[in-house]
Parts: sequence; C-alpha cells; structure tokens
Amino acid sequence: MSSGDREADIAQPFQQGHGTITEVTSNEKAYMTEKALDATPDGEEPNQEEVRTLRHVAEHLPVSAWLVAIVELCERFTYYGMSGMFQNYIQRPLDGSEGRGALGMGQRGATGLTTFFQFWCYVTPILGAIVADQYLGKYKTIVVFCIIYLVGLLILVCTSIPTALSHGAGVGGFIVSILIIGLGTGGIKSNVAPLIADQYKRKKMAIKTTPKGERVIIDPALTIQRIYMIFYACINIGSLSLIATPYMEKYIGFWSGYLLCLCMFAVGTGVLIFGRKFYVVRPPQGSIITDAFKALGIMIVNRNMDAAKPSWQATNGGNRTNLPWDDHFIDELKRALVACRVFAFYPVYWVVYGQFSSNFVTQAGEMEGHGIPNDFMQNFDPISVIVFIPVLETLVYPLLRRMRIQFRPITRISVGFVIASLAMMYAAIVQHLIYSAGPCYGKPLCDASIVDGSATGNHVHIAIQTPAYVFIGVSEIFASVSGLEYAYTKAPPSMKSFVQSMYLLTNAFGSAIAEALTPAAFDPAIMWMFVGLACASFIAGIIFWVVYHHLNDQEDEMNALDAEDPEVPTPIEQEQKKDEHN
Repeated sequence: MSSGDREADIAQPFQQGHGTITEVTSNEKAYMTEKALDATPDGEEPNQEEVRTLRHVAEHLPVSAWLVAIVELCERFTYYGMSGMFQNYIQRPLDGSEGRGALGMGQRGATGLTTFFQFWCYVTPILGAIVADQYLGKYKTIVVFCIIYLVGLLILVCTSIPTALSHGAGVGGFIVSILIIGLGTGGIKSNVAPLIADQYKRKKMAIKTTPKGERVIIDPALTIQRIYMIFYACINIGSLSLIATPYMEKYIGFWSGYLLCLCMFAVGTGVLIFGRKFYVVRPPQGSIITDAFKALGIMIVNRNMDAAKPSWQATNGGNRTNLPWDDHFIDELKRALVACRVFAFYPVYWVVYGQFSSNFVTQAGEMEGHGIPNDFMQNFDPISVIVFIPVLETLVYPLLRRMRIQFRPITRISVGFVIASLAMMYAAIVQHLIYSAGPCYGKPLCDASIVDGSATGNHVHIAIQTPAYVFIGVSEIFASVSGLEYAYTKAPPSMKSFVQSMYLLTNAFGSAIAEALTPAAFDPAIMWMFVGLACASFIAGIIFWVVYHHLNDQEDEMNALDAEDPEVPTPIEQEQKKDEHN
C-alpha cells in the first residue's frame, strides 16, 4: 500500500455528504498524521511525514562486503608499505653515507619519481573502469589486474636485492616495476570501491522498529556512508604496514620490505578468488561508456541537457529516432555529471595529501630521529583515521542525526579541505623550527650534523611532526571518504567504475600539480610552498561550499534514481534460483 493510499484510508472518517472532505481542524490533522505514522508496518516504504520526523539509521554490512574490505586492506598494505619506502630508496645512495638508500638520486629526483608514481596510479583507473563496465565486469577485472600487480611486485623485489643493486639493475628495475604496479593498482582501485557498495542491495528507505520500541527509517544513503567509512578504515589499517617496512628497510634492506608486501598482496588475491561465490556481481553493460559519450555529444550540440532523451527528440523534431538508451539513462548521466563537476576542486586537496608520503618524509629526516626512522612517522596518518572513524560513526554522526542536523557530503568535503589547510600550516611552522635550530639551521644535514658517518638532522625532535599527520588523517575522513561515497551514489548503476575512475583521476591531476611544484622542494623554499598550499586548500574549501552547497538539498532526490535499479543476485542465489526452477 502506498503512502497516498494510507492517507486516503485515514481521511475517510472525516468525509461527509457526497464524498467531499469537510474542513479539517489542526487537531484532526495531528490525529491523521499520528495514524499515518502508526499505519506503516515494518519493512514498508515511509511517507513524507515519516521521512521528515523519524530518525534515520544505517544497516549492518553483508558478509560479502567484509570480504571485499579484506581484499582492499591487503592491497593498501602492499601499496603503502611499498611506496612509503620509495623516498629513501630513490633519494639516498647505496653506500649509506646519508643513511640507508639505494638509487642516490637526491631529494628532487625522489620527489619527482614518487610524484610520478602517484600520478600514474590515478590515471590508470580509467582503463580499469572501461574494461570493467564494458567487457569483463568489476570482479573479473580486479582479478586480472591483481595478476599484473603481482608481476610488478616480483620485479621490484628481484631488482632491490643487494646483488642486483650493485650490478646496476636498481633504476631500470624500479621504473619498470612502478609502471606495472601502477597499471595493476589503477585497475583495482576503480573497481573495488564500487564493488563493496554493490554488495548492499537495498535501494529504498524502509520502516523498522528497534528493540527499544523506537520506529526508525533504514536509510540506504546512510548505509553507503557507513560502508565507505569502514572501507576507508580498512584502507588505513592496511597502511599500518609502514610500522614494519621502515624497520625492515633500516635493519635488513629494502628488498625485505618489498617481499613482505608481495606476500600480503598474494593473500588478498587468494581471498578475492576463493570468495568469488559470495559476491554480488554486476555483469558488464556492453557499450555503455560509448553511449554516454554519444549522449554528451548530443547535449553539447543542442546546448540542452535533455536533448539526448528519446522523448525530447520526439517532441522537438529531432533527427535521432533510434537512440539505444531511454530517458532514465540520461537522468542518471546528468546526475553523474554533477558528481564529476564536484570533483573539479579535488586536485588542490590531493596536492596537500601527497605531501605526507614525500616532502613530510624528507622533513622528518631533517630532525633528530632518536632511533625512529624518518619514514615511520607516516603511520600517524592512518592511526588518526582508525581512531577518529569510530568516534564519528558511533558518536558524532548519530548525535547529529538525533539533533536533526544533516551533515551532507558537500559540507563534509568542505570541512576536509579546511582541515587539510591546517596540516600544511603546521608543516610550515615545523619547517621554520628546523631552520631555527642547530647545528645546521637553514641547511639541514650539513657536515656539522654528521655522527658516526650519518647526518642526524637539526636539534628538533621528530615527534613534533605528529599533528601534521593527524590533521591530514582527519581531513581524509571528511574529504576522501565523502568523495568515494559521492562517486558511487551519483553514478548510474552501469557506470559505477567509470565515475569512480573520474574521481580518482583528480588525484592524478593533483600529482601533476605537485610535479610542477617539485623545483620548490628544497631548503628553504619548501617552507613557503607549505604556506602556499595551506592558503590554496583553505580558499578552495570555502569556494567549494559556496558553489555547491545547494546540492545538499538535492541529495535524496538524486539518490532516489537508484531505486529503479534491479537487485543483482549473488552467484549462490543464482544457483538456488536455477535449482528451484529445475
């Protein structure tokens, strides 16, 4: 029974004469509303009054979503544990005169190559998205790119052993490996994020009565938000590999850290393959991306967003009478374009975010480590994410919902930009403290700081850098998690991977900007680079909110388009249906 039918039934006691409704008093309206609320049984779709007045809650994740999260945890363990060592691996020489190293290309060379690797990793998702959405589907695409990833890791391990380095295989092997690894991780990244959300099949709001007797609304949008919060927590749990790999690098060698990453990724690939029966898998949609670009061409030519609709062509004398899509597809495509437009500000954020694995590592090396490897400090980024996600998910967000305060994605993204600017400002302050301390002052790691053959940095404790990583981590929860959520919820069901790749592409643009800033990655110019990034991130966050905050009011309407998307059964459910049919 629809909400309109329920209201009609409730209104019948107030009908008189020939079926006309007499004037209804305010008390009678209140009674009708109360009866409407009571009339909705558990599991049915709420009416507008119930949506407005009842508390919204999220559901628990299905088992298959946890399996996808484990795969992502293993992949991120590999990615961060491996790439977190790149700055030292590239920058410092093999003879160890400036600490353990391998390629000896200096700070600019190291920053340039690590930034290129980040850029490459976020360009390749486009290829993975096209393969998934048009040819193989998300699951099979992830498996293929996992194999490519494993090949790249194997090359990296083999060319980083001391014998290979001494025979000159280091630079060539490193470049080949990061190209292959970047291709592998890109194909995975564009598909694993939408795959985890695909495991949740509810599309419409529903009424539920809690054990305490409270009637609440199960809100799919909040469940998707929870899925990506947990997904991001797993990413950061995986990135704690940086606790182990810096010490393995320092006391054993880079090859040992890379080998650990290879083994962990093999475990994740095994979970992916052996858990295949449990996943909800969407089939590829053929020429869906090609159709999308054709529709965009029609929109541009006609200067009308609705011009690609078959109904528009029919009523406006258009010459496109055999379009391979319907009006609903164009509505979905328009929603996806809204998401892509929102992503335009993200390159600024990614420039800031990228500093924690490049210039922050170098900055830590300019301070007294007291036995702590300079690339170990990166762990405070994922630690802060792991600590604050449960706080937000179990305390802050439920409190805001109880207070009927809507903390929509656009607002969360804006907050993330502002917090990221605080990280850069703090980093600039730390850099100033380094330049103000001896023995080298404005020229850290000079000869005066060498102790037992190694430069020890200026007299500033490395732990003072911690708040910069914490700010970066908290900003991720708001900006990065909300970006993943927005990319999924605003993408058409048939283009989830492609829109996700568009979001990831903004990271590549951020890396390209960071690459252009590489000439400023030297002392003392880098302090002013941090100041400039702080200002840019803060201003971008404010402008972002001013330009897009109106989309918060359209959130439920845009998300409702997915309600028409049919549920996709798991392979096990498909087999059960076959058995029932037989």
